Formats: sequence, C-alpha cells, structure tokens
Amino acid sequence: MFDKLEQINKRYEEIVAQMSTPEIATDHVQMTKLAQEKSSLDDLVALYQDYKTTVKSLEDTRAMQNDKLDADMQAMVKDEMHQLEEKQARLQEELKMALLPKDPNDEKNIIMEIRAGAGGDEAAIFAADLFRMYSRYAQAKRWNVDVISSSESVDGGLKEIILEISGKGVFSRLKYERGVHRVQRVPITEASGRIHTSTATVAVLPEAEEVDLSIDPSDIRVDIFHSGGAGGQNVNKVATAVRLTHFPSGMVVICQDERSQLRNRQKAMAVLRSRLLDIQTSKQEEEMSSMRRSQVGTGERSEKIRTYNFPQDRLSDHRIGLTLHNLPRIMQGELDPLIDALATDTQTKLLQEEMS
Repeated sequence: MFDKLEQINKRYEEIVAQMSTPEIATDHVQMTKLAQEKSSLDDLVALYQDYKTTVKSLEDTRAMQNDKLDADMQAMVKDEMHQLEEKQARLQEELKMALLPKDPNDEKNIIMEIRAGAGGDEAAIFAADLFRMYSRYAQAKRWNVDVISSSESVDGGLKEIILEISGKGVFSRLKYERGVHRVQRVPITEASGRIHTSTATVAVLPEAEEVDLSIDPSDIRVDIFHSGGAGGQNVNKVATAVRLTHFPSGMVVICQDERSQLRNRQKAMAVLRSRLLDIQTSKQEEEMSSMRRSQVGTGERSEKIRTYNFPQDRLSDHRIGLTLHNLPRIMQGELDPLIDALATDTQTKLLQEEMS
C-alpha cells in the first residue's frame, strides 16, 4: 500500500511541476486535464503527508523513552505515544479507503433529468417534489442549480425537468439518486382517501467537457425559434429558443428557458454532450460486462430503487435495505444520512473486492 502511496505522491509532485511550466500554462486543454488530476489527488496526498508526519512524531516520541525522565515526564511521553498510535491506526484505515478505485466522474457537475413515470397527474406532482428536494439539498451544499428546460402539467406538476447542478463533488453525492423513485400517498385530488402509487425517474449524467468528448459541428443542425409558454413580450417578439439535432445519434435537445439565444445554445450543448458521453460510457461498460446497466428503466412501479411511503412516514431504499423516517424533513432536502449510507455500502463492497 505504501509503495503505491509513494508513487501517487511522486506523480502529484510531477503534476505541480508541469503546471508551473510556460508550455502547460498556455495550453488550456492540458492545463485543464492536469488541474483535474491534481484535484483528484489533493485529499489523498494531504492524508498521506499527515500519516508520514504522525509516524515521524511517533518515532521521535518513542526515542524519548531512552532518555532519563522523571515519573511525570514518562507519563506524558506514554500518553503522547498512545495518542499518536491511535492517530496512526486511524489514518492508515482512512488511507485504505482513499485508495479504493474512484469513479473518474466524482468531481464533475451533473445534468439531472427528472421525469414523471407511471401514475398520471400524481406522478407529475411527485416529479416536482423531487425537483424541490434536490434543489434544497443543493442549496444546503452551496451548489448552483440551473434549469435547462422544463415541461409543466396542468396541475402544477412537472412532466419533465432538466437541470444542471454545479459545485464541488456533485456527482459523487447525487449519482446514487439515478433510478425509479416510487411514492405511495393519498393525492390531493383523491376524495375517497385512497392511497395511490406513482413513480418518477431520475437520471444523473456527469457533465461532459470539451476535453472529454469531441463533437463535429457539421454533425449538428441548429434551429432557432420563438419560446413557448409564459414569459411576456420577450417570448413573443424575440427568437431565443434553440433546438439541436445530432445527426449520428438522432438525438434532439431543446432549450428555451433563457432569454439569451447564446445561453440557450450553451445549455443545450451541455445536455447533448453529457448524453453522448453517457452513451459512450455505457457502450464501454457493455463491452466489459456484456450487459448494459440502465439508469432508470421504463419507469414502471416494479422497477424501483426507493419508496416514499407518506402514510407510514417511511423512506425505504431497496438497494441496501435501509429504512428512514421523517419524510417531511427528507423532502426538504435532508439527504445526507441516506447518501452517506449508500456511499458507505459502496465503499465496503469495494474494500471486500480489493481484499478477496
């Protein structure tokens, strides 16, 4: 383990040295790649340096035992050794966890797509509830949420909403949210008080950058048109909405939420790039595992990762068998206990694989 840590530390020093050279400083693509690699190693290298400092302090403290000390000093040295030994053991365990294979997308921003699934109007209302839940969670984390496009239902729900969430470690936290979310509750419109079951799907795509994926401009048709829906005079008079059609994949992306045509185009390109990268990544996974893992399935009630049961005030995550209560607080964005449990489960399985 420590040979690997020394190699990582050496690579980190090489990156820092390269980033300070004039050749790299003027090369945007290379600088971006190196900065991303350095950022991915910052915490691990700092942890390793702390470990080495602790080991050195422990060696120095042990050497003091050879000196002629009075009883009080001997007691102080023993107490110091005990604390340093505990810290060394703790840091060693943290280093083991830090060395586990990392998702290369963990530090990326995301494109999140929330869509109403089975359940009609109630599914659209639930999709809107999920949007608010993730928005409040992002706000608590001081992440930025930017709506790219949305389609509302007549009752104030959301048929679909696509948003960008940006900030430190966004994908590492929200990647566990992709899948089918099922809700069981009495809809507002239900006069008899009967419990309905509805679903919404959540897709979480790491935001692709230009260094991740190259798109030939000749493969894209750009159409500019007038935005629809509410928006006042700007909607009626200025053509700002953008539709991108990617010929090789047949993919179409529309963005009309911004008043600026340029901003709509930038947002649409971000969605297109992320979707194409997701397809490319899925193909690579298929070649490795001979099966493609789907994020959201078809949205049917049986394809669930999680159930929100309001009558019983219970959230159940079916992937790890976790049950939590106090749904109102969870729906207000208090997701850390749930996400922490999912992350710990993933780390435990990775550690077992590494040890086997």
